[in-house]
Amino acid sequence: MIVSQLWLIDFRNHVSTELELHPGVTLITGQNGHGKTNLLEGLSLLNGHKSFRGASSESLVKSGCEFAVIRAQIVRHDREHLIEMKIVASGRSRVQLNRQAVKRFKDLSDTVSIVVFSPDDLELIKGSPGIRRNYIDEILLSCDKKYRLVKTNFDRVIKQRNNLLKQGRGRLTKDLEASLSIWNSQFVELSKVISKSRTELVRDIEPLVDTFYSQVAGKEEQVKFRYETTWMDKGLDKALHEVKHEELRRGTTLVGPHRDDVIIDLNKLVSRTHSSQGEQRSLALALRLSEHSYVAQKINDSPLILLDDVFSELDEGRSKRLVECLPSAQIILTSATGTIPVGINPGKILKVLNGNVSLSEDG
Repeated sequence: MIVSQLWLIDFRNHVSTELELHPGVTLITGQNGHGKTNLLEGLSLLNGHKSFRGASSESLVKSGCEFAVIRAQIVRHDREHLIEMKIVASGRSRVQLNRQAVKRFKDLSDTVSIVVFSPDDLELIKGSPGIRRNYIDEILLSCDKKYRLVKTNFDRVIKQRNNLLKQGRGRLTKDLEASLSIWNSQFVELSKVISKSRTELVRDIEPLVDTFYSQVAGKEEQVKFRYETTWMDKGLDKALHEVKHEELRRGTTLVGPHRDDVIIDLNKLVSRTHSSQGEQRSLALALRLSEHSYVAQKINDSPLILLDDVFSELDEGRSKRLVECLPSAQIILTSATGTIPVGINPGKILKVLNGNVSLSEDG
């Protein structure tokens, strides 16, 4: 898969940006704060997922504007595709694929696959369970249409269930109990599918992470994954019954896949609390490399790789070993200094200054 052209209009600090990307490696340089990461963020949205920076639609639109536009020309399996996004600051955003409206943004994953490497990836190891759940879910959403539908329905059901719990204001009336019973049934069935899919993915991706970790870290150490849930053994029906009154008091759903975690062990110790920062960074890189490898195999194509100033956070050894692990794919990377490790040979170098992109004299 290749992104050949990109247009950004009133996106972040890019008033009107048009650029052609190299099918191999494109290097984007420029001082911090001038819009390098904004370019990568615009590209990352093409698969229909949320911003890797956790940004809201409002913050993606240039200050003072009502909407932003992202357009991209994609080549996949020798077919050209045009994606057009209208991101509205306040209201419903829209997207078209080949001039046809796309109902769900996530369905763009059928056309565009992207893996983002970011300095913030350290949070995959150190951060909250929600970050690791999102990592697993994004992989599944990228290559499993059935999971995409189940996850959409799950999000809708849990929203409705939470609304009911809030309306109860701590009291369980007969009407509320009857309504909850209906939503509970759907919630339980969807939760089973989600937990099964996540558990299988964790199992399948574990050996990939183990292998990539050893390659990036430069030493043999054992990586193990555990999908951790508080409700699986007893069953979700029983777990919901046990927390029923507490849920009513707090007005929210307290058990289910939205509370699960993925525990990553390194040498039989929990990496979140026992690994050094160097080990955690190697693990984070291994997770992203494994994501690319897994998705590429599932979709029979190589996802676009975005590297957001990643090498500035790595020592020389890890940088060299990461370069050796990078797969054959279109790669777009940013660097504030323009310095990149040996082994990465840009076919094009672009320079960003105050949201304006130009071809570098070096490229």
